[in-house]
Formats: sequence, C-alpha cells, structure tokens
Amino acid sequence: MPDRPNIVFFLTDDQGYWTLGCYGNRELRTPNLDRLAARGMRFDRFFCTSPVCSPARASLVTGRIPSQHGVHDWLRAGNCLDPRAERESQGRVIEYLAGQTGYTDLLAQAGYTCGLSGKWHLGDAHHPQKGFSYWEAHAKGGGPYYNAPMVHQDGTFYNEPDYVTDAITDNALRFLDTVKSSDAPFCLNVHYTAPHSPWGREHHPAELYDDYHTNCALESVPDNAPRADWIQYRSIPVDDADTRRNHLAGYFAAVTAMDANVGRVLDWLDANGKADNTIVCFTSDNGMNMGHHGVYGKGNATFPLNMYEESVRVPFLMAWPGRIPAGASCTQLLNHYDVRPTLLDCAGVSDPEAGDLPGASFCKALDGSDTPVRDDVVAFEEYGPVRMIRTERWKYIHRYPYGPCELYDLESDPGETVSLLNNPDHAETQRELKARLESWFLRYVNPARDGTHEFCTGSGQLDLAGPAAEGRQNYAVPRHLGGKG
Repeated sequence: MPDRPNIVFFLTDDQGYWTLGCYGNRELRTPNLDRLAARGMRFDRFFCTSPVCSPARASLVTGRIPSQHGVHDWLRAGNCLDPRAERESQGRVIEYLAGQTGYTDLLAQAGYTCGLSGKWHLGDAHHPQKGFSYWEAHAKGGGPYYNAPMVHQDGTFYNEPDYVTDAITDNALRFLDTVKSSDAPFCLNVHYTAPHSPWGREHHPAELYDDYHTNCALESVPDNAPRADWIQYRSIPVDDADTRRNHLAGYFAAVTAMDANVGRVLDWLDANGKADNTIVCFTSDNGMNMGHHGVYGKGNATFPLNMYEESVRVPFLMAWPGRIPAGASCTQLLNHYDVRPTLLDCAGVSDPEAGDLPGASFCKALDGSDTPVRDDVVAFEEYGPVRMIRTERWKYIHRYPYGPCELYDLESDPGETVSLLNNPDHAETQRELKARLESWFLRYVNPARDGTHEFCTGSGQLDLAGPAAEGRQNYAVPRHLGGKG
C-alpha cells in the first residue's frame, strides 16, 4: 500500500481551456498551473461529458454518462436543507448518485483516505458520500465568493466569511496535515467554485479585479463575435462594452486567485516530501464561452443548448514525477469519463464495473509517446436531449426530437461558423456520424434515465430523472418557455 501514489484532483467551475498560459493565453496570469503543466503533461483535446456542472461532475466521479447516472442538468434542488442557501429544496435533500459506485469508493475500499474540500453539487451536501471520510463542502453549486454557503463535516450549515477560494484551500490543507504522517495513501479532491459567476468587483480581490479591468486589453477573447441564427435565447446577455469588461475582469480575477491557491497546495506537497509520489490532476467541470460565438456561458448559455468547442473542451493537466515526463503534451481526444479508469489503473485498483462503463484508461499514454488509447479516436457528449459526436475532423450535433442539428468540418471551420447539415457534398459523412452516435449511446444508456426523454432545458434539475421522480416535477421550466425561470 505505501507504494501506491497519492492523488490530488483539482476541479474548477466553468473554466475554458483557453484561460491558461500553458494553453497559449498571454493575458491571464496562471503561473502555478503553468508550473504544473511544466512538471507533467498538458492534454490539448480533453472534453467534459456534459457542458454543465452537475452532470459533468457526476460523470467524473462515476465514469458514467448522464443517461446512465441520471443527472442531466445543474442541480437546482436537493443540495441543502438551509432555505437561505436553496429555496427549491423545500426541506428535502436528494442523494442523486445513491447506489452508484464512484472511483473514490473503490479507492477507499483499497485503503486510501479520501477527502473532499469544496463544491459537491450532486445532492445532499450534509452527508459525506462516495468514500470521502473528510468532507468540507459547498452547500450548493454556486453563489457569492464572500459569505458562501458551506457545510461542515458534521453536516452543519454555515456562511464562510472569507473568500471562498481561499477557504476551500484552507480546508484542503487541513486534510493534508491530518494524513501527512500516515502510511496509507490519500486522495484529495479540491473543488473550487471559481471562476463561476458572480463576477462583480465586490466578489473578488479588488487588486486583481482592478488590474484586469484597467490594464488588460482583453484581446484573448472575441469581441462582438457573430451569433448563430438558431439561438433563441441567451442566459447571460452582454451587449455593451462596459458589461463585457466588467464580466471579464471578474472572471479573469477569479482564475488568477484560484491559480494562487493551487500553488499553495503544490507548495505543501513540495515542502512535506509528498510531490514525488503524488499524482496531481487539474481540470474544469465544463468549458466556457466568454464572448466566443457571441455568447457568455457553457452549454446552457443558449437555448437550444449548445455544444460549442468552448463549452465542451476543458483544460486537463496531470503531473506524476518519474512516470510522466516533464513538459509533455497529449493531442488525443479524451473525455472525463476516462478519468475513473485512468486513476484506478494508475493506483493499481481493480474496477469490477469496468465492462459497463464507456471510458478507457489513458495511463499507457502518460509516457509522452501518445500511445493510442482507442483504435477509433472519437468523443461523445450529451446535455439532456442534445448529443454530440466529435472525431478528429468532424462534429455532428443532434437535438432530439426536432433539432436543429449541426454538422461542422473542424479542419476548414474550427470556429464552427457554418453548419454543413444537409449539404449534399457531406451527406454520407452526416449519415455515418449520426449512425455512430446512435449506436454508441444505445450501448450505454439506461432507459429509465435516458436524456432524450427528459425535459431538460438548462434551467436546472429539481428531482431524480425519469420514473424515479415518482411523478414530481424534475426540471425547471425557463421563463422564455413560459415557466418561472
């Protein structure tokens, strides 16, 4: 057991791959994440499983797609009992992943001590789940950066007076201090709410916000990019220069403040002699548009829900001294549902459910050789009734039941500006992609949790999917469709 690697897994919220210096951004300051990339491997084409927080997080921990685990939208209800944090719960919490095995369950069974600090957002934040014996959680999914709603290990609710990104790191370091003398390996999940909105000056360190607001040219993000004609609704409308600058200054400040906190954990590993036997991973739950395609947000930045590259592609960094060469990169198409098999493979822990899961271990590609993880290089996504297949060249998006569907040639049109749907020159490609998408999902979908049957619009999930809701309303209806929002 002592030879098994420790694991530190950083997960951020709504962070695009384009936000890091190591991915080419010359405006955003991310020195510690760049340091992590220099120590290990940068993955250039890594994808979330769903471009919104809760489904993506459920897929990370379980290795299942949303139509297997049943979380199809951000969880608007069932997270916290305190009405100040979540009015939709109405005195009821829901453990959305009850009965489903997470990779941390298997690590705990193999002797790992597992700790969670930060955002859970998979229901019932009052009780530790999925093998975590240390549990200092955010009470819901987002909210203010000062006086954030939080839950202690014993289930009591409180408001955190300090900047929540700092507080999440403080709790993570407390966990590390408790396990540093143990012979058992540890798995620490550090889940930040940054850089999710709100982005106002009052929510972030003033010196960072003011610096970006005053001095940053904001040239790393598009300004006035054209919007597709199929977009009926934008969740975050931005139509003037002042609003754009205000939002971006807050978003950039949140990223840089989070980067400093990642540095605190990396420094602890170095100072306590743990770095050489610790796998450090960094990713975001989903991507983010901040002016890309003329929208602000992720998959539910628009209605109909979108699968833009900036929504589905995420940063992924992984360091493991002695196993991953420093400064390496990987260009394969990989997905968050590959994380469970990879971490278990690296830890030498068997997975009795591996045959039922869509993911594959990319442990063999960590030597820097880009050894193929799959014979067929392809990535899949879903968000409720919207599904996507992406190959090296093509992206096909199918919206059930009525569309509109989309087809993009990413070689000639990387910005996804012109859909080639129903173009006779590409009819055979469209047919093949649609057939492959349908066959793949048919293999893994649980009919009782099938997203194509769910009224998921991006306004939040209120209860369990499908018949498990026992007739209760399980998705919120947005205002633009006649609901309350």
